[in-house]
Amino acid sequence: MKSWKFVMASTILGSSVLLGACGGNTAQQGNSGETQLSGSVSGDGSSTVAPILEGIVEEYAGVQPNVQVTVGVSGTGGGFEKFKQGATDFTNASRPIKEEEAKSLEEAGIDYTEFLLAYDGLTVVVSKENDWVEDLTVEDLKKLWVEDGTTKKWSDINPEWPDEEVVFYSPGSDSGTFDYFNEVILEEEDLVKSATLSEDDNVLVQGIQADPNAIGFFGFAYYAANEDTLKAVKIGGIEPTHDTIASGEYSPLSRPLFLYAKNESAQDEVVYDFLEYTLENAGEMAEAVGYVAPPEEEHDKELKELETLKQ
Repeated sequence: MKSWKFVMASTILGSSVLLGACGGNTAQQGNSGETQLSGSVSGDGSSTVAPILEGIVEEYAGVQPNVQVTVGVSGTGGGFEKFKQGATDFTNASRPIKEEEAKSLEEAGIDYTEFLLAYDGLTVVVSKENDWVEDLTVEDLKKLWVEDGTTKKWSDINPEWPDEEVVFYSPGSDSGTFDYFNEVILEEEDLVKSATLSEDDNVLVQGIQADPNAIGFFGFAYYAANEDTLKAVKIGGIEPTHDTIASGEYSPLSRPLFLYAKNESAQDEVVYDFLEYTLENAGEMAEAVGYVAPPEEEHDKELKELETLKQ
């Protein structure tokens, strides 16, 4: 198994990565006989997927130092918008593409291919200083997070809990994590208006760490990197762990993570090489940062799918 030089914490704390430097995409033979590439690759999208891609970009720089790879983090929705505008070669998503997004890409003349990178467990967290919340049901989450015109207090869920106002932190509306929570928990009802929203999961982490009355949610990797100061809340008695996410037992908050590649970009030698490297290593990197790798047969299927894009 590959031994990653990558340190997880550096990726979790970063919001984007820019490595290497070059002009147009070219190739030349290196001293050791391997093909050394020169060019650029651009991506954007989900902050949940970012730890995987940022780690891969860092490792790829050691293989192809003359390739510049940028990975922005504007959220799943924001990433699809840039993808539609032709500004990126790929976009990361923490949910499947929406019907309206697929239609807008078709109208823009952009053909794309979906690749599964990993599985995640959307994790509901509170501060370590919160000593009363251990387990919530889906119904509890909905009662807390749906806007109903009232001031939400912990005692609304359990009268033995503090009569203190709940402080909410949520991914922004461009986030695929927000969309997923909206679908499976809120059931398309409005999120509490008092919530602090941010596309940067590190902002959410810091806000929850500092307030015992705070609650929030984001990808499992961000919890794993901060579990000394955050507490994961069990959902229906099930704790989010590698095993419960992999088995699907952590339901309904387990979900797939994706990369969408522009088919035309994949025909470029440099972009193809980076995408191939990503698919070959995404599973191990996913495990390194706290997510769950897809089965080996899924990995083989993804690589064969990519190969069909090469010309």
